[in-house]
Amino acid sequence: MNTAAMKEGSLVHENKIIFLWSMTVLLVVMNTTMFNVALPSVLQDLSLTSSTTSWVVSGYSIVFAISTLTYSRLSDFIPISRLLLLGLILLGIASFIGWMANTFVELLLARLLQAAGAGSVPGLAMVLASRYIPLSRRGKAMSLISSAASLGFGLGPVVGGAITQALGWNYLFVVTSFTVLLLPVFYKLLPKESATQKIKFDYIGALLTAAIVTFFLLFLSTLSFYFLIASVVSLLLLWKHIHKVSVPFIQPIILQNRAYIKLLFISFIAFITHFSTLFMMPFILANIFNKEAAAIGLMIFPGAMLSAVAAQFIGRVIDRFGNIPIMMLGQALLIISTSLLALFSSVSPYWIMFAYAFMSTGFSALTSSIANEATRILPDAQIGTGMGMYQLVQFFGGAFGVALSGMLILWQSNLAYEAIYRNIFIGIIGSLLISVILFIRYRKNQRIVLKHQNVS
Repeated sequence: MNTAAMKEGSLVHENKIIFLWSMTVLLVVMNTTMFNVALPSVLQDLSLTSSTTSWVVSGYSIVFAISTLTYSRLSDFIPISRLLLLGLILLGIASFIGWMANTFVELLLARLLQAAGAGSVPGLAMVLASRYIPLSRRGKAMSLISSAASLGFGLGPVVGGAITQALGWNYLFVVTSFTVLLLPVFYKLLPKESATQKIKFDYIGALLTAAIVTFFLLFLSTLSFYFLIASVVSLLLLWKHIHKVSVPFIQPIILQNRAYIKLLFISFIAFITHFSTLFMMPFILANIFNKEAAAIGLMIFPGAMLSAVAAQFIGRVIDRFGNIPIMMLGQALLIISTSLLALFSSVSPYWIMFAYAFMSTGFSALTSSIANEATRILPDAQIGTGMGMYQLVQFFGGAFGVALSGMLILWQSNLAYEAIYRNIFIGIIGSLLISVILFIRYRKNQRIVLKHQNVS
C-alpha cells in the first residue's frame, strides 16, 4: 500500500467513514438476528427439524467467518475500497435470490452467498481502524462499530419479527439489499490505496480452513465420526500446507503468539454464549410462552438497545483506562446473564428480557475490548491476518454454539422444554468459567511482559 496512506491517523474523513461503516455493520448484523426470530416460521413453512434449521444460521456463520478472514488477508495486497465493492455487490445479489426462494436449498444458498459478501464489512472495518486510526482514538472507533452491532442485534429481532409476521420471511432479504446504495459514498470517502505487489492467493489454505470448520459442525449435527475424521485430516493438511507456501492463508507465526491465542479463545467462548442464546431465545419464547415473531423481537430489543447506548461509554473507558477493566466487566455480565437464564428463563418472558440486557451489554464490552487489545499486541505486519483470524474464530464460535445448541435440543427431546434449555445454559456457564481462567492467565502474563519492558 502507499506509504503515506499507511501512516497512523491519516484517515481524512475518519468520523464520516466510521459512522457510515457502523451503519453498514448495523444492516449486516440485522441480517443475522432477523433470521434467528424467523427460524420457527422457517421450520414450520419448510417442514424442517430444529437441527436442520440451525444450518440457516450455522452455514451463514461458517461462510461469514471464512470470507471475513479472506477479505482481511487480501487487504494487505488489494485496496479496501475494491474489496468492499465486491462484498456489497455479492450481498445485493444474494438478497434478490433469497427474496425469490421457496425451498430450503434456495434459502440456504442465498444465505451462504449473503455471508460471502457480508464478511467484507466487519473484517475490513477492523483492518481500517487498525491501519489508519491511532491507538489513542481506536477504542472509541471500535466501540462505535460494536454499538452499531449491538443496535443491529436489537433492531434485527424487532424488524425481523414484524416483517416475518406481516409479509413472510422472504422479505427479510430486502433489508440487506440497501447496503448496495452505500457503495458510491464509500468509494468517495475511503482512502485511495494502490497495490504495490501481486499475490497468488492461497486458495488451498482457504479451502482447507473451510473444510475444518464445516466437517466439524457436520459432526456435531450428525454425530458421524467420518466427519470428525475429515475435520482432523483437514487440520493436519492445513498445518503442513501453511509451512510450505510463501504467503499462506493463515500465517504460522501468529499461531505462536500465546497472548493472542488466549484472546481468541476468550472471544470464541463469548460468541458461543451469545449466539447460542440468540438461537434459543425465540424457541423458548415460542414453545414455553407461545409468543409470536413480532412479540419475540420486542422482548429482545430492550437489551440490545441498552448495549448500544452503553457502547458509547465503553469506548471512552477503553481509551482512558485500557482494555483489561472492560474485559473483566464483559465476562462478569455474561456469567450473570447466563445464570439468570438458567434459573428463570422458564418462569416469565420478562426474566429473559432482563437477563438479555446483561448479556448483550457484556458481549459488546468484551468483544470491543478484545478487538482493541488484539490490535495493541500484534505487530503491524500481522494486523490484517490477525484481525481476520479474530473474526474467523468469533464466527466459528457463533456457528459452533448454534449447531451445538440445535443438537442438544434434539438429544433432550424426551425432556420438558424447561429442562432442555436450563441444561444448555448450565453448560454455557461452565465454558464461561474456562474463559475467566484464560483471562486471569492472560492478565498475569501481560503484567510480566510489562514489568520486563520497564526494567529494560
